Amino acid sequence: MKIAAIEITQHQLPLDPPFNPSWSSKPRAKFDATIVRVRTDEGIEGVGSGDYMLGFAGHEHLFIGQDPMRLERHWRVLSHINLHYGRCWPLDLALWDLAGKIADQPCWKLLGGMSDRTACYASTGTLRPGKELAAHAKRVVAKGFKAMKIRFREGKWRDGVKTLEAVRKAVGDKLDLMVDCNQGWRFPWDTGSPWTLKDALTVGRELERLNVYWMEEPLHRADRAGMKALRAALDIRVAGGELNREMSELRDVIQEGCLDVVQPDVVSIGGITGLLKVAQMAALNNVDFTPHAWGNGIGLLANAHLKAGASDGSYLEFPWDPPEWTIERRDFMLETPADVDRNGDLVLGNAPGLGFELDEKMLKKTRVDGRTVRSNN
Repeated sequence: MKIAAIEITQHQLPLDPPFNPSWSSKPRAKFDATIVRVRTDEGIEGVGSGDYMLGFAGHEHLFIGQDPMRLERHWRVLSHINLHYGRCWPLDLALWDLAGKIADQPCWKLLGGMSDRTACYASTGTLRPGKELAAHAKRVVAKGFKAMKIRFREGKWRDGVKTLEAVRKAVGDKLDLMVDCNQGWRFPWDTGSPWTLKDALTVGRELERLNVYWMEEPLHRADRAGMKALRAALDIRVAGGELNREMSELRDVIQEGCLDVVQPDVVSIGGITGLLKVAQMAALNNVDFTPHAWGNGIGLLANAHLKAGASDGSYLEFPWDPPEWTIERRDFMLETPADVDRNGDLVLGNAPGLGFELDEKMLKKTRVDGRTVRSNN
C-alpha cells in the first residue's frame, strides 16, 4: 500500500456575532480550518487539521509513493519542514488517522491503550464579569465537568482575581479551577511585554489563596529560569508549553523542572508522533502531560487519543463557552461535534483512526481554497 494523494483545503466559518477571545485584542469574525487528507492507492483516507500548512507546497513528493505506515520516517521529514518553513503537523494527524483505519483500530489503542476516555476541563475563552462567569460555572458543573479554566485580561489581573473569587464562591469545591494568564506568547499585533517573575509571583500568591489547580503560561515561554523559580516559590502547579516550536524546548522544560504541567498541542508541535515521545518523557519525570486543545474538533480528538492512550494525566482541555463558543462552531467540519458525557469525560470508542466523520456539505459550503497532488503512477 502506498500514499497516492495529499489534498489540502482551506475553510472559513463566518462568526456572527464575532468571538472575542481573551488572548487577543482583535475580535474573531471568522474561524479558519485547514483540512488535510492523505489517500492510499487502495482508497483509504486519513484526515487531519490544524495550522495552515504554510511551506508544505513542493514537498508532497517526499510522501507520495511511500508506505503510509512509516510514521517515524514521515515525522522526521515533517520536522525538517518545520525548521525551514511552517508547522505542517496536521499531516502527521492525517497519517495517524490513516494508520488506525488501515489497522482497523482506534488511535488510542495504537498509542498505548491506557484508556478509551479522558477527563476534560471546560475551557472558557471570553472575558465575563464575575456574576456572569459564576453563573457559567454552575452550568459547567451541571454538564458534568469536574474542572474549569478562566482567563485573565492583559494588564488587569486584579479584575481577574475578583472574577475568580466570584466563581469560587458560586461553586465551592465542586470544580478544580485553572487560570490562564496568557503570558507565554502573543499575536503579531499584540506588542505588550509579558509579566516578570515578580509579577507572576504576586498573582500566583493570590491564586494560591483561592486554591487554584494550576497557573497557566504565567511567563514568557522562553523564561525557563523564571518558571523554575516560580514553581519553587508556589504550592500551586505551574503549567505551560502550548506553543513551543521545537521538541528540544519541551525536553528542557521537563528535564530542568520548570513545569508541573506540560501542555503541548499536537497541531502546533510534533504532531501525535512527536508528542508521544514527550508524553513518555513527562511520565519518566513525574510531570503531568495534558495537551492544549483550543482549536477544532479534529485537533481536540487527536490530542484526546494521545492523552488517553499514552498518559494518565489529569485533564484535557475542552473548549466550551456558550453562547460565544459552542461545540457547533468549533466543530463545524464534523458530522457530529465532539462532546463529553455526563461525567465530563470525552469517550473515544472503538471506531478506527481518530473516530470522526467529516461534514462534506459544510466543507463544500465553507471552502475558500484548495489543491490536490496525486501520484504519477
